[in-house]
Amino acid sequence: MEVVTDKSVIITLAIPVFFLLIIVEYFYGRYVGKNTYRLNDTVTSITIGMISRFPTMLNLGVQSVIFVYISSYLNLELLSVKNPFTWIIAFLLYDLSYYWMHRMHHEIKILWATHSVHHHGEDYNLATALRQTSTGWLWKWIFYMPMIMLGVPVEVFIAVAGVNLVYQFWVHTEHIGHLGWLEKIFITPMNHRIHHAKNKEYIDANYGGVFIIWDRMFGTYTPQRSELQPVYGTATPLNSWNPMWANFQVFSIMIKDTIKTKSWKDKIKVWFSQTYWRPEDCIEKKNPDDFYKKFNPEIGSDVKLFGFFQMLFTIAVSGSVLTFVSLHEYSEIVIFGLAIIIISTLTAYLMQAKILAYRLIMFFSFFTIFGIYYFEFLSMELISTKLLLAQLFLNIIAVISIYFVRSLFLGKAVKFK
Repeated sequence: MEVVTDKSVIITLAIPVFFLLIIVEYFYGRYVGKNTYRLNDTVTSITIGMISRFPTMLNLGVQSVIFVYISSYLNLELLSVKNPFTWIIAFLLYDLSYYWMHRMHHEIKILWATHSVHHHGEDYNLATALRQTSTGWLWKWIFYMPMIMLGVPVEVFIAVAGVNLVYQFWVHTEHIGHLGWLEKIFITPMNHRIHHAKNKEYIDANYGGVFIIWDRMFGTYTPQRSELQPVYGTATPLNSWNPMWANFQVFSIMIKDTIKTKSWKDKIKVWFSQTYWRPEDCIEKKNPDDFYKKFNPEIGSDVKLFGFFQMLFTIAVSGSVLTFVSLHEYSEIVIFGLAIIIISTLTAYLMQAKILAYRLIMFFSFFTIFGIYYFEFLSMELISTKLLLAQLFLNIIAVISIYFVRSLFLGKAVKFK
């Protein structure tokens, strides 16, 4: 018996709409004089989002195996796909399960390590919704096991999971205010802004996916105060545009604390404590003035333009792999994923004013082109391969052009350092 627990089909269909709405929000913000976008933050959010789809395409983790076992041997079969009430019950059960999954990922550090990537963004806009973890497959599925045991049909589970995630996209905006009575029942932009705030008055609240009623029932609801505006980000800022560091920063901190602390009890507690706790001999002093600062290294126009086009190609390449995933071999999906991760990481360093990244991008592009043509590890029939090759060729042309333009107008060669 095959049990599919992936909601990628729904997400794939929704992605073009997501990007259209991001564009609309950007221009609306410019029009009303309240632009909530920065190029560097937006590039990072979108890149993280596209990379997050690859673990699903590669079927990482044990979720499918365990769900197959539960569906086959522990299924109480209480719900029938033919019963219309099954869909309503499943939708409510999924959101309740999501509430507890989400809450535990904010209260237990090892779980927070996989979820924190979604909260690193210091801007709050629709692109922030795309900041999805690439490590959620490790244990998120545990919270949905009871649904499978109760007998929620596979197709119903996939549908309600997809709709739940798609719903959450629109609440990541600052352009929608109080929505009256809807605030008492549903997750809205206003109460979800509180969830993304790092203010001590707001932190760890409003966990629901679609319904705010769970927060009201279990005591985690916090309304926005008119005199206190949300400040977005995490208590320990990421201070990087690197999509991979965003996924592993908290893991890195926990490992360092485990090694550094002298208490054997604390070495274990580090992993299962509340998210804010650290051993006394690992606590670092923070400058209160940094609370309101946003990570924003100064970069030139060439870097901004280069980063923007890398984002477009990341969307195009990963989108084509996601759309036509059945045409790709498993090894090809791995190669595309690695290529996107490497290019995105190097672009991130470039946007952090590390100009050496230009040279590294050019070298990587050259050797990858050579590998594709000489070793033929990607099929030339795939549109994904053609898009990736176009990106790599343009990378080389762009870096060489930037080198000569800078040399011509600045009167000296570019120093890649």
